Amino acid sequence: MPTFKELLNQNCFSTDPDLQRQAALMLEQRYNCEINCLEIDPSVQFAHHARGSIVIAAKLCAGVVIFQNVTIGSNQKFNRLTNQWENLGNPVLGEQVVVADGAKILGPVIIGAQAVIGAGAIITKDVPANSLAYGVNQIKPKDPQFDLIFHDPMPQRDQLIQASKSVINRYHATIS
Repeated sequence: MPTFKELLNQNCFSTDPDLQRQAALMLEQRYNCEINCLEIDPSVQFAHHARGSIVIAAKLCAGVVIFQNVTIGSNQKFNRLTNQWENLGNPVLGEQVVVADGAKILGPVIIGAQAVIGAGAIITKDVPANSLAYGVNQIKPKDPQFDLIFHDPMPQRDQLIQASKSVINRYHATIS
């Protein structure tokens, strides 16, 4: 049984259309995700096996990290007066972009290098490099002292457990 990484490689990099289709189907069945990009760098990472994500991008550059339940895709509309499609195209994510849980990036937008798209953000306009995008099209410069959401190496399991226990203790203090 192929791993997520093997299916991702077959889906995105195989030259055999039948193998691509099979991998795409298995990604959807096993991980509830769809990944379809015109250009994708092999270093792109999907946290939590891209569970619940739909990623239809023009380009994902080197070092991009995408978390679960993310939607990246089109935001097109048909103009009945001109009888033409407008806003065609899919997003480009520059190098080292991080897209947090549940974010939506829609339309022919460019997300600049080292930008972070915050959890639950809805982005329909370009985001400059080294920015933090949050809410609905809210953008501010990133604090250069911090990496947000993802930085290799990630915290160790015991660190995460200890931090969670601390939150539980704070909770108990509020109900006492």
